[in-house]
Order: sequence, then C-alpha cells, then structure tokens
Amino acid sequence: MTAEHPLETDESSRNINPFQVDVFTLFPRMFEGPLDESILRRARERGLIEVRVHDIRDWTKDRHRTADDSPYGGGAGMVMAAPPIVSAVETTLGREVGQVPVFVLSAGGRRFTQEIAQALARETRIVLVCGHYEGIDERVAEILGAGQLSIGDYVLTGGELPAMVVIDAVCRLRHGVIDAASIVDESHSASLVEYPHFTRPAEYRERRVPDVLLQGHHGRIGTWRRKRALARTARWRPDLIVRQPPQLGRPPGPSDEEP
Repeated sequence: MTAEHPLETDESSRNINPFQVDVFTLFPRMFEGPLDESILRRARERGLIEVRVHDIRDWTKDRHRTADDSPYGGGAGMVMAAPPIVSAVETTLGREVGQVPVFVLSAGGRRFTQEIAQALARETRIVLVCGHYEGIDERVAEILGAGQLSIGDYVLTGGELPAMVVIDAVCRLRHGVIDAASIVDESHSASLVEYPHFTRPAEYRERRVPDVLLQGHHGRIGTWRRKRALARTARWRPDLIVRQPPQLGRPPGPSDEEP
C-alpha cells in the first residue's frame, strides 16, 4: 500500500477541480468496496469527487509499522499514536495545512447532522481521520486543529464506517452528483423526516395509494406531503418538532399519519 491510495477513477472524464476527500486509516481496504458502487462510483468516474485513502502505517518509523501504544495512566486497550497521524496529514496537505477542514471520527464527537453535511459540501476538500482501538492521542486534534464527529450515540470498533457515512452524506450534496430535485424534500432538509412514498401498482394486498397522489393536483399533493412529514416527525422524531417555525402550529399526532 502506498502512502496515497486513490480509489479508481476515470481520468478521461475528471473535472479540473473535483471535491476531494482524504481519509487516514489503519485499514484502507475497508473502503475499496462500499465507495466503489452506485452513485459515488459514477460521481468519481465523472470527475465530480475524488476519495483518497491513506494508510497511516506508511508514516511509522519502525520495521513493525507500529501505530499504537498502551495508554498513559493505565487502562485496557491501545491508543493510536500522534506522530504517524500528524505526519501523514501534514505531509499530504502540504501548504494547505490549516486551510482544509480536518475531522477525527470519534464516538464522543459532535453528532453529525444534515446541516453539517451541507456545510462540508460547500468545501473543496476535507480530511477524515479514522480512530480505532481505544481512540486517538488527544494531541492529534490539538495539533491539526481537528473537529470531532460522531454518527450516533453508540460505539463502533473504529472510525472507518462513520467515515463512509460522512463521505456518502456529503458527496451526494455536491452539484451534479444526483438530481438536485431529489435533495429538496428529503428527510432532515427542513428539520423533518420525509413524507411517505408510493409507486405502482396503485393497489397492493388491499392497500391503496392515497387518492390525493393520483389526482395530479400539485397544490394538494404538496399540502398532503407536508402534513405527512409533520406527522411522521411527531411520531418518530419529536425532538425535531421544536426546531420548526412557530407558524406551523400543533404538529399532527401519530393517528393523523395515515390518509
């Protein structure tokens, strides 16, 4: 594994300035499959995004490529050492050190949200550092000025899967990656979960598609979708309701969800 391991792209169709993501990990092969399918693969082939996966062990100094050590103060497990991570990021970014946002994926970090994804999608390049074992030496974040992100209130074996989540959530918001209309009304775009969707057949196992969706009246459809989104949010994510503007009034209760 080289110090810089780009996932395969179609060079002939690459744009001049693709959105770039640099990932630093002890397990680079974890990224070879999930990011080489579907929308992200097509976006890379078109030159819209570029994901480069870097093996932190390439910046270690000993013949065993040691990137972790036991924690000061005692305790179980191992801690990822600061020198190889800091060297990896600084060497890779070069003159862009301090200009490119750097984030450590950590269970104790700030919860990753759609708003953060939208903010990161406005950048031209971001860096994601994947923690593992018991965590990363705190000096990494201090030296690199890194933020810390968590994808939820639970603990995983490492930061690789969260990094993939961040990459997917951010890259899909980049211009041209997917149809812009698909982003407008989706879950969390307006602090609501998304309204229910239906497609053919119109009736399946005695369950019919709501009549309003079959009538072609866009104003009524929009009103129906808004009500259903509010009802679902009240039922599944009531914490989001408090973020709604006052004029929305009382959110529909769970019993209002079905047409």
